Amino acid sequence: MLVPCHNEEATVAEVTADFARALPGAAIWVFDNDSTDATAARAEAAGALVRRAPLRGKGNVVRRMFSDIDADVYVLVDGDGTYDAAVAPAMVRQLLDEGLDMVSAARRSTEAEAYRAGHRFGNRALSGVVRLVFGRQFADMLTGYRAFSRRFVKSFPAHSHGFEIETELTVHTLQMRLPAVEIEAAYGARPEGSESKLSTFRDGLRILRMIGLMVREERPMQFFGVGAALAVLAAALLAAPVLLVNLRTGLVPRLPTLVVAVGLIVVALLSFFSGLILDAVSHLRLEQRRLAYLAQPGPDALADGAAWRAAGG
Repeated sequence: MLVPCHNEEATVAEVTADFARALPGAAIWVFDNDSTDATAARAEAAGALVRRAPLRGKGNVVRRMFSDIDADVYVLVDGDGTYDAAVAPAMVRQLLDEGLDMVSAARRSTEAEAYRAGHRFGNRALSGVVRLVFGRQFADMLTGYRAFSRRFVKSFPAHSHGFEIETELTVHTLQMRLPAVEIEAAYGARPEGSESKLSTFRDGLRILRMIGLMVREERPMQFFGVGAALAVLAAALLAAPVLLVNLRTGLVPRLPTLVVAVGLIVVALLSFFSGLILDAVSHLRLEQRRLAYLAQPGPDALADGAAWRAAGG
């Protein structure tokens, strides 16, 4: 059980206790992301295993978590007390019984304070962009409550620094074509004294930038192909009037325009061939991640999974 925290003194002890009751056989790891309050002390007092992750940003914390912790099943949840711990056993059970690599908990809330309209709209819009590019939709791409297999965690590269990490987790699932499901889970308002670190506009732009980077890295032919197509279209629009005059009169009245059009064709060719080359590189990197994935034991070989089933989990 992995809990990233930054200044969550008001909630971390309760979150630790709730998940310890829901998953009595699990180790609760709280990663203190350079808090300036008593988050770490409260977590330790509640029975959590605490580690420090001084480099701020949720992506940095998740990368550290996935690097440092060895387990067969991972449950990742924000330490703000908004997620329902009672759902965790069902998530773990489904992950193990169906041989999944990720179970994602889509947030369901009727409280305006819990899930602000701006966040809700941004989530839908960003999820739509990911669906358009990668071909599958998660209703809540940005949820902070997920269960993972060991295979997922140990093949996940984790490049993100901040709240973009959820986008990267989702794209990794889609690009690797990993078995995953999405369930619904109750999502509550933050307790008094706890404040959200997520900025609708600032972090929304960062997430959108991350989607663009992921498209460039994972779908380079699409990314550079669009650039090539736009360059060809612009060249055609510029060159058409010049060529029509040339066909009628044999003259080239606007030579600079023709030169720009030819330059755009050169840019289009460079973009197209860049896409081809980077597409081959992307496939190689995907194969490397796939080999890292296959190097980990499958669901039938998991000792924790067998123990969970034997205990009637």
